[in-house]
Amino acid sequence: MVKTNKANPDYILMGITGLLIVFGIIILASTATSIPPDKFGSNYYFLNHQIIFGLIPGLLLGLFLLKLRLSLLKKIAPVLLIVNIILMMLVFVPKIGMKSGGTARWISLGFLSFQPSEFLKITFILYLASWLESRKKHAYLSEREKEFKESLIAFSIIIGLITALLALQSDISTLIVIVSTGILMYFFAETPIWHIVLIGIMGIVILLFLIQQAPYRMQRILVFLNPEKDPMGLGYQIKQSLIAVGSGGLFGIGLGMSQQKFGLLPHPASDSVFAILAEETGFVGSTVLIFLFLLFLWEGYKIGRESHSLFSKLTALGITSWIILQAFINIGAMIGILPLTGIPLPFISYGGSALLAELAGIGILLNISKHI
Repeated sequence: MVKTNKANPDYILMGITGLLIVFGIIILASTATSIPPDKFGSNYYFLNHQIIFGLIPGLLLGLFLLKLRLSLLKKIAPVLLIVNIILMMLVFVPKIGMKSGGTARWISLGFLSFQPSEFLKITFILYLASWLESRKKHAYLSEREKEFKESLIAFSIIIGLITALLALQSDISTLIVIVSTGILMYFFAETPIWHIVLIGIMGIVILLFLIQQAPYRMQRILVFLNPEKDPMGLGYQIKQSLIAVGSGGLFGIGLGMSQQKFGLLPHPASDSVFAILAEETGFVGSTVLIFLFLLFLWEGYKIGRESHSLFSKLTALGITSWIILQAFINIGAMIGILPLTGIPLPFISYGGSALLAELAGIGILLNISKHI
């Protein structure tokens, strides 16, 4: 099941990931001062939870996936996706699913809870990479167009099922990341351009439909276009975020010194963590973080380009695209160039499930890097 390989993983990517995790730990430690100790029993609840339920198991899972044979991972990819979809359905089952903020997205096991949609990002990437490779491998030249059409139909069915489950969970931001990553992987697989255009049009139509079904989503877009429209309502978070970012200046006001985290900026440890980082470390700290994500993009795509099999190539490019898309959607929302989505900043935001899934992705990416 596990294979020992003398080749070394990509140490540059490993170092970049380590630095991003350090950024996350420092900022989570900084937000601890804004947490009333009587609320969770400790100021450092978020930090401790992130380390115990995210970082440590994530490192262990990443190490396991680093050693796992890629051929076996490709073989079990469909099973992993099916299990994940079942878990997505279980969030709606009473006494198993858990609601927070009025939405059912978590499964509770009593002593811990986790969010299946975070793992859907990685299982979907693995399945799609495995599937696209098999479609191309078994397609004869005369039948390739037929194979691509069949792939398009099957891909649309999978996306439709995932869309339905995420829409029921009101988790449109995760849906956007998954669909965007899937479209990029479809492009990297060198499928006909008209297929990609058609999928893009379908995605826009579905998104417009989902916006129509929940008017608050349209209100978010309108507030994004005009933040002063509702400064104490839907525009409050972006207003406070911009204040935090602007207050940081060039070098920041100092670690632990943020004022916005004291009840002014919603979700300072999760959705809004970049704004706190910008306030405390300034333009310099924010630029370093963005530069690390750009290096991650370069190194991840380099691994994908140099991979010998289509499965490895698509998996590497898919994992890299997922993490970078999510990072820049979060950062873009915090600086006002994208609508607020509530999506976490990879490796930085509080959230054990998210960090666990991200480190699993890194383990696979490093595994692929050993074979190039």
